[in-house]
Amino acid sequence: MKNLTFSFFVFFLLGFLTSCSPTVETEEDVLAADVVVYGGTAAAVVAAVQVKRMGKSVIIVSPDRHLGGLSAGGLGWTDTGNKAVIGGLARHFYHKIYQHYQDSAAWKWQSNSDYGNRGQGTAAIDGAERTMWIFEPSAAETAFEDLIEDNEIALYRNEWLDREKGVEMVGTSIRKITTLSGKQFVAKQFIDATYEGDLMASAGVSYHVGREANSVYGEEWNGIQTGVLHHDHYFKKPTDPYREKGNPASGVLPRISTEAPGEYGEGDQRIQAYCFRMCLSNHPDNRVPFPKPETYDPAQYELLVRVFEEGWDELFRKFDPIPNRKTDTNNHGPFSTDNIGMNYDYPDASYEKRREIIAEHEQYQKGLMYFLANDPRIPKEYQDRLNEWGLAKDEFQDNGNWPHQLYIREARRMIGSYVMTEHEVMGKREVLESVGMGSYTMDSHNVQRYIKPDGHVQNEGDLGVKPKQPYQIHLGALLPKAEECTNLTVPICVSSSHIAFGSIRMEPVFMILGQSAATLAVQAIDEGVSVQAVPYEKLKEQLVTDGQILTYSKTVSASH
Repeated sequence: MKNLTFSFFVFFLLGFLTSCSPTVETEEDVLAADVVVYGGTAAAVVAAVQVKRMGKSVIIVSPDRHLGGLSAGGLGWTDTGNKAVIGGLARHFYHKIYQHYQDSAAWKWQSNSDYGNRGQGTAAIDGAERTMWIFEPSAAETAFEDLIEDNEIALYRNEWLDREKGVEMVGTSIRKITTLSGKQFVAKQFIDATYEGDLMASAGVSYHVGREANSVYGEEWNGIQTGVLHHDHYFKKPTDPYREKGNPASGVLPRISTEAPGEYGEGDQRIQAYCFRMCLSNHPDNRVPFPKPETYDPAQYELLVRVFEEGWDELFRKFDPIPNRKTDTNNHGPFSTDNIGMNYDYPDASYEKRREIIAEHEQYQKGLMYFLANDPRIPKEYQDRLNEWGLAKDEFQDNGNWPHQLYIREARRMIGSYVMTEHEVMGKREVLESVGMGSYTMDSHNVQRYIKPDGHVQNEGDLGVKPKQPYQIHLGALLPKAEECTNLTVPICVSSSHIAFGSIRMEPVFMILGQSAATLAVQAIDEGVSVQAVPYEKLKEQLVTDGQILTYSKTVSASH
């Protein structure tokens, strides 16, 4: 009787505790790993590979179906800067691209010898280094998929973070994230490797959108840049912005802002323009004519007609050649594929609103190409030449041959443990705790198109300021402030000013930082500490062992 009474008491107590506690999570409800990487970008793949190579379990939770972000989304003309500072798994990726093109079967529409060794001032192919820096989107996506398969990485595609209530915090640590499908992911460490920084933001980490005033960090090139004209992406001749030339009462042409641009050097919430990096082909058997979008409106491109009337002749300047008679086609000129001023809401927008913005960009850019190929006001010599091109039939085959990734040049930027500024990029301030290097020009595309006081239209925000030599990226740029989150690293939406991010934002650098972020996460697990408390010397030792380049001299070898 005594044993029966005791057994009943235990049963009752367990039942009571269960009823008072949260719902029990079954194995079907929750997926667990040492590290969860949120994102499907190149940085996400590299981060996951590094975690696995360091002996920890990892899950990629990807909102994207296709892996590789921009590196597999049309940006095959890699913005490398100085290749000598690209090491580790980033260099391994470009080695895999090299291996792909060593196979004669990879050259379907063009011979290897016919393509040659084209590049942007330097060779596309480093034979001695066994790397290749210019490639087709499909080749890049295959390389990323191979990295996932070869390293047996768990991957969940089309899983979108529940940004409102999908991040569960315990103190300053993320315990669990939940996606809109209901899947839950538990980990000791998390990595936000998205272009937007959604996990970072949902975890309550501070961030900035737009351009800081120059006064914030004592910079020269950050804020509004009215009157500053770099590159070739501005109106070089006086151009009338009105529907009837010379008549302001007739209204303004589409895609010109009537708002004041703001004062030089001041900050604003505007961000540099987005576009799609189109992959075009001029091979008759692999060319799809430019499609006419459903909402095609030729009036949207009237300003471009005026640019041609002024003698503009640079239409094909950024039809950069990649293998197999294809291009990575980027924005070029005063009115081009950059959809200036139409993305300001994107960083903080809901998923639904972002889809609308992406769709508007697609309709704009498809309409632009159809306009150029068909409107009788386009000079015949350019139109005839353009119609030798079309979308590449064998790329993006499940998306109408259109890139699946919009070029999110800039969205949120974390305000973290250390803010990278132009002072670090330009070598004016020493970086003591390097986790990788950048070298590209501080590059911002145009931010707005406005009407000047003289009544003519002009673009604003385009910049290109070149560092004297490669620069170091501070460990703290990957880290939230310790009081905000202690088990998260951020290798894309890094802690930096707008103009410093203009250099950091290159795909090879994102891969470099993805590897460093993953190394940091694993060492935090091993040490049983926050990511902010990992000893730098221990981190540095591992990074150097794994081929990362943390310092630069002109005698550095890029061999790994």
